[in-house]
Amino acid sequence: MATLKELRSERLRKLEELKKLGVDPYPASSFRDHDIAQITDNFNDFKGKTVTLAGRVTSIRKFGKLAFIVISDFSGQIQLFLKTGDVAKLNASKSQLGLEQLPLLDIGDFLEATGEIIKTQTGEISLGVKTMRLLTKSLRPMPGRDGFTNKEERLRRRYIDMNVNKDVQERFIRRSKFWQATRDFLNQHGFIEINVPVLEHTTGGADATPFVTHMDALNQDFFLRISHELPLKRLIGGGYERVYDIGPRFRNENYSDEHLPEHVAMEWYAAYWDWHQGMEFMEAMYKYVLQQTFGTLKFKVRGFDVDMSKKWQVWDYADVIKKHYNIDVYNTTLQEVKKELKANKLEVEDSENLSRGIDKLWKHLRATVAGPVWLVNEPKFLSPLSKTAADGKSAERFHPIMAGSELGNGFSELNDPVDQLDRFKQQQKMRDAGDSEAMMLDIDFVEMLEYGMPPACGWGWSERVFWTFEGVTAREGVPFPQLRREIDTTTKELYPDVKL
Repeated sequence: MATLKELRSERLRKLEELKKLGVDPYPASSFRDHDIAQITDNFNDFKGKTVTLAGRVTSIRKFGKLAFIVISDFSGQIQLFLKTGDVAKLNASKSQLGLEQLPLLDIGDFLEATGEIIKTQTGEISLGVKTMRLLTKSLRPMPGRDGFTNKEERLRRRYIDMNVNKDVQERFIRRSKFWQATRDFLNQHGFIEINVPVLEHTTGGADATPFVTHMDALNQDFFLRISHELPLKRLIGGGYERVYDIGPRFRNENYSDEHLPEHVAMEWYAAYWDWHQGMEFMEAMYKYVLQQTFGTLKFKVRGFDVDMSKKWQVWDYADVIKKHYNIDVYNTTLQEVKKELKANKLEVEDSENLSRGIDKLWKHLRATVAGPVWLVNEPKFLSPLSKTAADGKSAERFHPIMAGSELGNGFSELNDPVDQLDRFKQQQKMRDAGDSEAMMLDIDFVEMLEYGMPPACGWGWSERVFWTFEGVTAREGVPFPQLRREIDTTTKELYPDVKL
């Protein structure tokens, strides 16, 4: 079997031969008047008509005076039928090839073909070619589906993966539908999309370690946002009543099947709403977005049967922890929590604190829940940005639990500046004690609250919702996941004069 280097060398030879003929192998202009699927799905409407199609070559066959080329575009594939005497000859100035130049074509090249829509003797819908133009000469062969199954290789060369694995290509159409449906639902309910900064002096809104960068123009370090929250709430303080943003956020943590250091997320905030209105709104939003994305509300995910059309259960955080671990979250010690962590074979860190330990116990239990379930009344020491409930101990916060995961986060937003400052100070103490994920003290945000922010509800979800219902891991769920930089041996051999 020929090596990649040998195959590439042969294609380079063909490229040079095309250039000697005066053919531009990469012309700037191209034309087509229909997608392939329009023709194949509506053959009777196009039979006998002349059309122009374009696409990538997926197979080439020649039998004497006949040749058959299959091309594909995003919509589908069609056969080109070439017959000696019917196909126009070489016209190099137009990058037009004749049958004589067929040996200079390869699988992976892009062609434009004009001709009549017919059916061959075998009944296959085809384009009877009159003229054929070369649009792109490929230098590397496209592997077949069976020859491109190594996961690491697939993730590194996703553009190939999308070509040979149709299910991967269709996945990112659904991902686009997910975010479009999110926008549509919010816009239909009076929300305004306002993009907020990615670079922040002080980052907050979540428990996460941020990435740090330096802005030369100001000679200051900035953080890549870990959440959209604080800037969006500043907009609520600025007089907007329903706002949202969709875009990337960055959390400097390890990869997992559910987390990526960079991912797309959405947050909305609505003035004069509380958490009860937020829960009702989000039940409707989940149904709308999932139906628009997947065409169903019933899923089998990670071994769970999840029916998103049924009425959601509501679980109280303290009751759940008490029932499963016999711990009173409002009257316990770090030692008791550590003991329960060890009993459940969970990690106990040197810098372990009460809130982190209780959260680990909950997450251990959460992994067994099919849902949909709303988890409510989380202790306020776990919710530094949410409003305190009437009991004085819990927060007006609501989490959706589905297929063992927490797939969103909502609050009645804290708008008491004195209370907010106290909670920021508590978080800062945790940071000073070594908890790099605790929130930073954002005094500018406190100042905004002192000018006044109306009661509001806020919500955030990430594309993890999509990954979960799509049934893929985080890295499979994005087009181009970050990977450790590596240059393979073949590439180094092909470009010996390039510093890689």
